[in-house]
Amino acid sequence: MTQDTHVPPPRRPLTLRDVSEASGVSEMTVSRVLRNRGDVSSATRDKVLAAAKRLGYVPNKIAGALASQRVNLVAVIIPSLSNLVFPEVMDGIVSVLEDTGLQPVLGVTHYRPDREEQVLYEMLSWRPSGVIVAGLEHTGPSRAMLQSAGIPIVEIMDADGEPIDAMVGISHRRAGRMMAQAIVDAGYRRIGFMGTKMPLDHRARKRFEGFTEALAKAGMEVAGRSFYEGGSGLSKGREMTADMLNTVPDLDFLYYSSDMIAAGGLLELAERGVEIPGEIGLAGFNGLPLLNGLPRRIATMDACRREIGEAAAQIIARRAGGAPASAEDRVVMTPKLDPGETLLR
Repeated sequence: MTQDTHVPPPRRPLTLRDVSEASGVSEMTVSRVLRNRGDVSSATRDKVLAAAKRLGYVPNKIAGALASQRVNLVAVIIPSLSNLVFPEVMDGIVSVLEDTGLQPVLGVTHYRPDREEQVLYEMLSWRPSGVIVAGLEHTGPSRAMLQSAGIPIVEIMDADGEPIDAMVGISHRRAGRMMAQAIVDAGYRRIGFMGTKMPLDHRARKRFEGFTEALAKAGMEVAGRSFYEGGSGLSKGREMTADMLNTVPDLDFLYYSSDMIAAGGLLELAERGVEIPGEIGLAGFNGLPLLNGLPRRIATMDACRREIGEAAAQIIARRAGGAPASAEDRVVMTPKLDPGETLLR
């Protein structure tokens, strides 16, 4: 793994005074608006709420003597629980935090930016000791809340971009390039791609970008592509593979954005009597051990899921214990390609 040498500047939590100065009204009025109490004009209310949203201010729900303290919670925000990737990440986080006194609390966004805003708002209002959040892409309000939280923020799973604070992940563009190069080196030339809808799945989009860039350097392009919405599953992989084979002629390789739909593709090819990997090869992404019992081991890429969770939790624990931000808080891990038994070597 490599480490970024950039150290982010120190941050402090926003206060009612910051919102008061930004909106031009008194702190008492700001407090009434944010607690939804008292008689405040709609114009003033709108002015205060707009300033709070622009700044990224989140009200503190810890009352009385605890108001100046942090609770021993770590907010962990992920896009999905149905995707088998994230339980392994959580396992890595829990394995580190269980001996620290810090307790992870989970929020799920379903890959929806507006949902991420809601989850962040609620979790930050309880003043956690840190945040671990999947991905580097956020809406303006979400980014403002994270930047203004005054606590360690670790963005995970991705290294293709500039983090708000700390970062632990892999380069998905590099992973896509690595897989494309392995496919080209194995002699395949007619490649079909099947994957999730990408506007909101930024990591899948970056892998596809890296994949197509590497193919272009080899003078090739994807011969067919198909995208789906919803959860990954064997039936989805079978359905997409059947459609791809029926509509795009002479394919000799199928690349999937996840191992689960790749497994469905493997079953579809086997039922059709296709010789793998000689007639058609295939590959997925994530390196899920759950699929090791298939008739053939699928070529895939290990995305370092548990290691990412562990490293993120270590950063939170260190920083929550008083350690300053450092270059060690930005970690780029190297994905590992496993050719399995579905990629010619």
